[in-house]
Amino acid sequence: MSLTALDPRTALVAIDLQNGIVAMPTQPYPGPEVVARTAELADAFRARNLPVVLVRVSFAADGADAVPGRTERQARGLAFPEGWDTLTDELSGHPGDIRVTKHNWSAFHGTDLDVQLRRRGITQIVLTGIATSIGVESTARDAYAHGYHVTLATDAMADADPAAHQGSVERIFPRLGESGTTAEILELLAKTP
Repeated sequence: MSLTALDPRTALVAIDLQNGIVAMPTQPYPGPEVVARTAELADAFRARNLPVVLVRVSFAADGADAVPGRTERQARGLAFPEGWDTLTDELSGHPGDIRVTKHNWSAFHGTDLDVQLRRRGITQIVLTGIATSIGVESTARDAYAHGYHVTLATDAMADADPAAHQGSVERIFPRLGESGTTAEILELLAKTP
């Protein structure tokens, strides 16, 4: 086990587990498996009265809140089907959960996520979600920069590009925090005071 500890004030942060993203083909796990593992973690966090943060990405219909920078692969002008940005049924329906809507890759940029966590005395986050190399990695980088201990549930995340997922898990995440499986995180959580 590469995980050493979970702080007594740890939050689960689930990235972009919403209908339109979970439905996309992903590797090495399909979206529904990522959601199921995240739901298992969320239930365990709720049972210990620890925060569960559900992050979704969404944009105005006119694209006015999309990131404006020039890139070689533009996302502007994409049409999204109705309900694509709705959280999956398996994760929604818990009124005590914190909900964050982002318009960028990172859940910290342009949102109140840091304020929500700090007000609750959170010192560590456990990350899950889709896509590993985009929303999850960007949020992990910002969490690390904000001084949080970062734990990455590598079997509760996936990516459209398997090489990108592998690159994040093998090269980036070890520099940002500790990685483990859902089972390993649940085992540590059970031992956390």
